[in-house]
Amino acid sequence: MLNDIYQNLDPVAFSLGPLVVRWYGLAYVLGFAVAAFIVYRVARRWRIALDEDALITVMVCAIVGIVLGARLGYVLFYGDGYYLAHPLEILAFNQGGMSFHGGLIGVLVGGVVAAKLTGVPFLTLADLGAIAAPIGLFFGRCANFVNGELWGAPTDAPWGVVFGGAAGMMPRHPSQLYEALLEGLVIFLILYALSRKMPPRPRGTFLGAFLVLYGIFRFLIEFVREPDAQLGYLWGGWLTMGQVLSTPVIIAGIVLLVYAAKKKLPQQGMKPRALQAGE
Repeated sequence: MLNDIYQNLDPVAFSLGPLVVRWYGLAYVLGFAVAAFIVYRVARRWRIALDEDALITVMVCAIVGIVLGARLGYVLFYGDGYYLAHPLEILAFNQGGMSFHGGLIGVLVGGVVAAKLTGVPFLTLADLGAIAAPIGLFFGRCANFVNGELWGAPTDAPWGVVFGGAAGMMPRHPSQLYEALLEGLVIFLILYALSRKMPPRPRGTFLGAFLVLYGIFRFLIEFVREPDAQLGYLWGGWLTMGQVLSTPVIIAGIVLLVYAAKKKLPQQGMKPRALQAGE
């Protein structure tokens, strides 16, 4: 126990009188800000007509979709009937409880709305969002680590972390950091590198790749991540809800990649060649 790593980080970043600002909230703000910057830069490289007004529209739709979808997804997938008995707590965001898979559904619905409002095809917006999304995941998982939540299973590895509290005093896998690295940095570097090829790859390629990579990484990390206490392990005593939800994500990503390869639809919203030559 003398060599164990203890997580003693304060989840509160700072406070000003009654205003308390947490790292988790800052992670959301920073994630959305950096994602907006990446979407704007990649759209310019692809010659997509996404001006500042359109970008604001896209981000508002994305933020609303992610926040509502993530919360409702948690209620539906992980609530285990609790919110049926306490419906007033469904929108109690201050109590925590957000689901990536719910947020994914929510942001896709928001993307449909944004596509109609901006005139940019849905799959083009989805591809731009898929390139930027891993950065938000990176900040979010780091905030989970600071909060001391979503910890991993017990381990005797030298990098095991003692979270204390409900996690107990045994060293655990810092699964939040595994996810920050794989679902965040690795996916972002892969998709951003692919986005630099011109002309851009067909519509749906980046969203499909994101879904496949995220689903695989999440499925594997679940083997060393402690399941939600209210659900535990599912069928057979080894499968988790995260793995159940990630399986259709992988399948959907493969289907989308096949669709993109067959249809070869260009990323629309490109400026005419004459205008490109004059820039």
